[in-house]
Amino acid sequence: MSRSALLVIDVQDSFLQRPYWDAAALPAFRDKLLALIDGARARGVPVVHVLHEDGDGPFSAASGLVRPMAWLPGGADVTFTKHVHNAFTDTGLQAWLAARGIDRLIVSGIRSEQCCETTTRVGSDLGFAVDYVSEATLTFAMTHPVSGRVYSPEDIIARTELVLAGRFAEIHSVDSVLARLDAEEVCHA
Repeated sequence: MSRSALLVIDVQDSFLQRPYWDAAALPAFRDKLLALIDGARARGVPVVHVLHEDGDGPFSAASGLVRPMAWLPGGADVTFTKHVHNAFTDTGLQAWLAARGIDRLIVSGIRSEQCCETTTRVGSDLGFAVDYVSEATLTFAMTHPVSGRVYSPEDIIARTELVLAGRFAEIHSVDSVLARLDAEEVCHA
């Protein structure tokens, strides 16, 4: 049994209604995330969906949009709904992981620098080893509120990798995290 779990964070229809939604990066993200999910399942790693619900807009329960994007495969081992930026606070995720002896997280989803990064930091602080799979995260351009500088998704992902690496997580590609899972299996066999 794997001691890792794959977290698929906020890959939900709510984002399609946001003014910053940019579908240009979706095909590459979708391909990488699907490869990660398939690879995790093939290795017996539980797949955990986390959805975000809050407010009265597209992230509200009443909107009907707090549901996985249509292309995301069903059959998650468990789904948690969060109301803050990290996947742990008031969700039951930590207890679910502990009950299964899981001590390592693989983080993927939407938005790289928000809920994915925050979950990574909190998970690390709670004692989990964390693999952050940048190419299986998605974000959008942002404008600095003071300087007006526009940061591209690539800028934001690079910054996220910079601040997480070696402190809160190991930074991985889909291929490298699947190779790490294979090595984990050999060690526990």
